[in-house]
Amino acid sequence: MTTNTTTTGMSSTAVDTAAGIAEGEAARTRLDFAKAAPKAFRALVGFDAAARSALDPALAELIQIRASHLNRCAYCLHMHTNDARKAGESEDRLHLVAVWREARHFFTPRERAALALTEAVTLIADAGVPEALYAEAAAHFTEEELGHVLALILAINTWNRVALATGKVAGTDERRR
Repeated sequence: MTTNTTTTGMSSTAVDTAAGIAEGEAARTRLDFAKAAPKAFRALVGFDAAARSALDPALAELIQIRASHLNRCAYCLHMHTNDARKAGESEDRLHLVAVWREARHFFTPRERAALALTEAVTLIADAGVPEALYAEAAAHFTEEELGHVLALILAINTWNRVALATGKVAGTDERRR
């Protein structure tokens, strides 16, 4: 695939992407959750920060990426893959999070336990959280860590629902504004 370079020095693909993001953001007509419910928004930000406080940042991003895959939240997936890269996560692992069971050797047993728990909690209506799966996670985390893993899974599922319900546009990370 070839891309053309514009007079601004950006490739035509980058210009098209930037234009698409701007168009998507301009077309958004749903409410701004942070402005409409500031107390709830701040509480969620605080809950998220508390959840991640006892976790390795790379593990936290893997959890958020997997839940965002399952919830089909492009906004959060874009945000957390970028955050994972900044935290030093490899492209290989980022590409394989969605199929971690088939790429087990890319992830530690602890990460696999967290990813399995993330899937079970995110898709809880399907089969609950099976006892064996919970026991596997409990074997890899202290009680405090497991509490934080669960809290982060709950937080990202809430963020995914906020982003999807309010029509957030992937590529418009509002934390940077």
